Amino acid sequence: MQKRSFIQAGLALSLALALGSAQAQNTPIKFQLDWRFEGPAALFLLPAAKGYFKDAKLDVTVDAGNGSGGAVQRVASGSYDMGFADLAALMEFQANNPDAPNKPVAIMMVYNNTPASVMALKKSGITKPADLNGKKLGAPVFDAGRRAFPIFAKANQVGSVQWTAMDPPLRETMLVRGDIDAITGFTFTSLLNLEARGAKASDVVVMPYSELGVKLYGNAIIASPKLLKENPAAVKAFLLAFTKGAKEVIAKPEAAIEYVKQRDGIINSELEARRLKLAIDTVINSPDARAEGFGQVNAARLSLMASQVSDAYATKTRANPDTAWTGAYLPSAAELNILPRK
Repeated sequence: MQKRSFIQAGLALSLALALGSAQAQNTPIKFQLDWRFEGPAALFLLPAAKGYFKDAKLDVTVDAGNGSGGAVQRVASGSYDMGFADLAALMEFQANNPDAPNKPVAIMMVYNNTPASVMALKKSGITKPADLNGKKLGAPVFDAGRRAFPIFAKANQVGSVQWTAMDPPLRETMLVRGDIDAITGFTFTSLLNLEARGAKASDVVVMPYSELGVKLYGNAIIASPKLLKENPAAVKAFLLAFTKGAKEVIAKPEAAIEYVKQRDGIINSELEARRLKLAIDTVINSPDARAEGFGQVNAARLSLMASQVSDAYATKTRANPDTAWTGAYLPSAAELNILPRK
């Protein structure tokens, strides 16, 4: 009996060591989202939960975030290896920190168009950009739409406006109460938040930046140059596994929300499914994305964006598109062909 117990213990130890060795071979990657566990987070949570990263020999942990600026800074600090952030925020960081030793780089475009828009209630009388002249606009100071508003204003000949700053949860509330005339924000975030506060979608005027002369790119997957240099194979494996998961999310967004709910059990699944589908339709599977290809960028458009960000954000140095982006780690064109035709 003792001999049998000894043998069993030995087998268990050998199995544990073998499993530990297998796990040790997986490259750990800490990934920082731009925002909370909401609908669009399914793009990353599905491949993580279904084992696509693990199959690629990666041990990926996905954490919620509190804004693109924070995601960029955390990757720059080395506390995270990769992240998801607005490309304008990355360009701004690079241009304002030219001597930073670990400036993050964008390696895959996910939101081909900025999700930013100006939103107002119809009862305000605002129906077009020109109506914003002299009005009171509200948004958190770090909001991507607010930061890029000078580009929107220039493209649409909008004069002076007054800005009111607030914490993110108060933005839509203040618009519904009439404290401000309009807000900036990501369409798939603020539009649904306005509905949750009693406004009907039919009562909201939405002015998407991407449809009104502002061709900024939106969120991209970013990585630290340290990881890119030391383990390019892991980066390529991550992007390929992500692309596989993204294809499933785009095809069946309602089912993908289950993986978001696994991380935040109190979300409203129906609401987050709508948010995800809105994001897919407006910035992921947009006409620009289908023209340029999922994950990819257009060089001329990228260069123009760098110039616009430098001007609008008043950066210390000029943003450089060549240091902000690289497509060297992308899957093949055939593997990136995941966008369904409309």
